[in-house]
Amino acid sequence: MKTTAKARIIILISSIILLQNCTKAAEGSNAAPPAPELPVYTVTTSPATIYQEFPTALEGKNNVEIRSQVDGYLDKIYVEEGAYVRAGQPLFKIDSRAYGEQMNMANANLQVANANIQKAKVEVDRLQPLVAAKVVSDVQLRTAKANYAAAVAAGSQAKASVGGARINVGFTTITAPVSGYIGRIPYKKGSLISRTDANPLTMLSDISEIYAYFSLSELDFIGFQKKYPGATLNEKLKNMPMVDLVIADNSTYPEKGKMSIVDGQFDKTTGAISVRAVFPNANGALRTGNTGRVRMPQLFANTLVIPQESTFEIQDKVYVYVVGKDKKVTSKPITISGKTDSYYFISDGIAVGDKIVYTGIGALKDGVTIQPKVISSDSLLRARPL
Repeated sequence: MKTTAKARIIILISSIILLQNCTKAAEGSNAAPPAPELPVYTVTTSPATIYQEFPTALEGKNNVEIRSQVDGYLDKIYVEEGAYVRAGQPLFKIDSRAYGEQMNMANANLQVANANIQKAKVEVDRLQPLVAAKVVSDVQLRTAKANYAAAVAAGSQAKASVGGARINVGFTTITAPVSGYIGRIPYKKGSLISRTDANPLTMLSDISEIYAYFSLSELDFIGFQKKYPGATLNEKLKNMPMVDLVIADNSTYPEKGKMSIVDGQFDKTTGAISVRAVFPNANGALRTGNTGRVRMPQLFANTLVIPQESTFEIQDKVYVYVVGKDKKVTSKPITISGKTDSYYFISDGIAVGDKIVYTGIGALKDGVTIQPKVISSDSLLRARPL
């Protein structure tokens, strides 16, 4: 009996202890979790440059179709495809024999016309004294003078024919109107050439300067007008910084370009306006038909800079979590004025000195208390420069 009583007492004590432990465990499970430790940094300003890139098609300063102004067989080709030629240099020769004979005929007709002028002049000189002496009627003199005037007109016509024939003979030698590079030559020696041919003899490209044409949307164009000082569009273009050209292999062309003209109107179909940047090309590295991207810089003297991973989006708006003095976070919408691959530039929504949660914002909500782990804004910029 005593043994049984002792056992019951032990079981009762064990049950009480177990119940107390379960109660403490339950109370512990209902306790608030500790505040999460998250990296926080202070918003600062920094000078920065961002770039807008626009696809572009390149054209030489002058792109001239070389065509024949006379018909005939292609007698000589003086240049090779891709060769550099200077203005005035002979390019092609059209068989000139027929045009040479036309000029000979025109010269002969001019000689006949000059002879007729002399003959008509002699007749006028003969009749003038006879009319003065009233030997013959003045009607004969007036007729002689009219014949002389007609002979002079015929002489002028014959002289013009000689000039036209000489021009045609000159057209049989086709020279370069500008300096540049010869394009493809589709015709060969002996080909019959006509002024009405659909294809030119070749294309001559003056690429001492390269024009990079690209398009700005209406919003980009409005922003461009607001961004740069100047009373007129030309003054704004002069105040723009130089632009870069990124060529097809993603390398940057070594020469800087200057914005020069803007098209007169927007394209109704695309809603864009064409603009042009001019790049020096003394070494001929760029050619007509090349493609690339014009990179336009946008300078920020002092702008608020935050890493992109510190932001989140809700319904097309971008937010950050700002940490208050009580260590509670509050979401705030921000206005982005520009960006790089890693950073946003902020024009509204936060201010210098605000503390922003850097990472780990996925599980945060307004009013949540955190344990800030302060990091330096300078260290962020050193790790990933603008």
